[in-house]
Amino acid sequence: MRKQQTGFTLIEIMLVLALMGLMISVVSYTALGTNNYDKVDQQAKRFQVVFDMASDYAILNQVQLGIRIDEKENTYTYVALDDEDDWVEFSGQKMFESHQLPEGMALQLFLDNLPWQQEDRLFQGSLFDEELSVSDEGVEIGNEEDIPPPPPQLFLLSSGDLTPFELTITFEDAFSNDDPITFILRAKEVTPIERIAPEDIDQ
Repeated sequence: MRKQQTGFTLIEIMLVLALMGLMISVVSYTALGTNNYDKVDQQAKRFQVVFDMASDYAILNQVQLGIRIDEKENTYTYVALDDEDDWVEFSGQKMFESHQLPEGMALQLFLDNLPWQQEDRLFQGSLFDEELSVSDEGVEIGNEEDIPPPPPQLFLLSSGDLTPFELTITFEDAFSNDDPITFILRAKEVTPIERIAPEDIDQ
């Protein structure tokens, strides 16, 4: 009598992987072909998931991270505080690369009053020295490429603290009379952040 075979054969494993790849392709194709509501929802989910992951990364690796929001370009960029106390673009992690919203969508950031800003070292000294920022002494006028980017508006600290904020992602069709579609991303002092759908905003 042959012993009963246990486990999976190589063919069975390859078949499962092929089916998983097919499912991912279908989901990706469906996401691309969804309506405007679903497209905005996908962008809101992306920000929510990556933000929470970035907060975990900051805690686990004891680094200070930030997010620079550019409302004109509708982009958000993750940055990290280096040893020179400069904010540099966070590289080496594809998910944290600068992200631009699709055409027709817009970002708008709302910040609360942050009492803890007054005490944390990230918000003091040369990083946010108002006298240095308005002084003409030592300022050299050059190309725009030489001007350092502004500091981030949102902070994800190694302690787990966050900048409280509201960020809206809105789609408005200029060629339609439909109402704009707006999702709200709301953060308090710790993760996870909240994603609020348009139908829940007024509740």
